[in-house]
Amino acid sequence: MDQEKIGKFIALKRKSVNLTQEELAEKLGITKNAVSKWERGLCLMDMSLLKPISEILGVSINEILAGEKIEEKDIEKKSEENIINLTELVTLKSMKYGIIGMALFSIILIFISFLKDTSMASIVSLLCAYNCVTFISRYKIRKDKTDLFTGIMFFIGVICNTVAFVIS
Repeated sequence: MDQEKIGKFIALKRKSVNLTQEELAEKLGITKNAVSKWERGLCLMDMSLLKPISEILGVSINEILAGEKIEEKDIEKKSEENIINLTELVTLKSMKYGIIGMALFSIILIFISFLKDTSMASIVSLLCAYNCVTFISRYKIRKDKTDLFTGIMFFIGVICNTVAFVIS
């Protein structure tokens, strides 16, 4: 989803119905800073606000998610694109929470390894394996070669650590 494009579209439509950011925010029960952030493309609105925003601005939810006015002939195509983009957005958010969870889990493992006689090699392998899967999964969604490269580097870390463990 193109946050900047969506933000510019919201700003354009808000102005066309003669609303200030503050007035739109008041109608939605949120702060004007939230509206400002959307319009500057810094973040997206909570999905529960899509219907009220579309009603206030007189546009479809589909048009908000596309960030543009949609011609009648293109509605089906844009709907498919928007559904795919929303699915990817949800997947990325869940991956973010997975990474945060793994970071907390890692801190706990490291703390336990200091208290007990636990090999740091096993902890490093676990962290590398998790990060390998996370970054390669992210690559499948975003097609960002940096994610693929990072995933491969973590995979190499798992292999090296496993070989070192077997040899010792």
